[in-house]
Amino acid sequence: MNPLKSITGTIVTGVVLSVIVMVIYADGSTNPIEFTVWFHVLAGVTWIGILYYFNFIQVPAVATALAEADNGGPGAAAINKYIAPKALLWFRWAALATWLSGAAILGQMGILGSAFMLKPGTAVIGIGAWMGTIMLFNVWVLIWPNQKKILGLDGKSHEADVITKAKFVALMASRTNTALSIPMLLSMTAFGHGGFPF
Repeated sequence: MNPLKSITGTIVTGVVLSVIVMVIYADGSTNPIEFTVWFHVLAGVTWIGILYYFNFIQVPAVATALAEADNGGPGAAAINKYIAPKALLWFRWAALATWLSGAAILGQMGILGSAFMLKPGTAVIGIGAWMGTIMLFNVWVLIWPNQKKILGLDGKSHEADVITKAKFVALMASRTNTALSIPMLLSMTAFGHGGFPF
């Protein structure tokens, strides 16, 4: 039985390997919030990885597939029917898990309020937290509802102009999130390593 033949088996294998690393290389020091941080990073990598996949791979691929459909190409049906709904499922829930675990970390550190108020000493991570909050809003309020219209996942039939508007709103929200992810990640790493380099 090969655990790598399923996604569940692969994830369980990764968790087991992590526990082995923790047991073998424990050096006596502990960090009570490390499990929350670890989960936050895993969820964040999933969220941002799928965000980058959408922007760098899927959107251009769908455009190419649609352009080639006029010349007998396969079109975007397979991407829109089989890939996009599953990617959007992981995308939106990873976004929520990332935000909630990030807020939990700030709470465990005792800086949740001061970070969101951008108080001295926590402003760097607070900037990242606000960007993450805007990104979460974009995922659940702008991207997901419009993608449901585009992909026909809302069970309704929409006119072409509604679909065109939904595509624009979803794309702009997604591109905004891609742009915000870059300084957001800078804020997160800067806070963990003593601030900005200049």
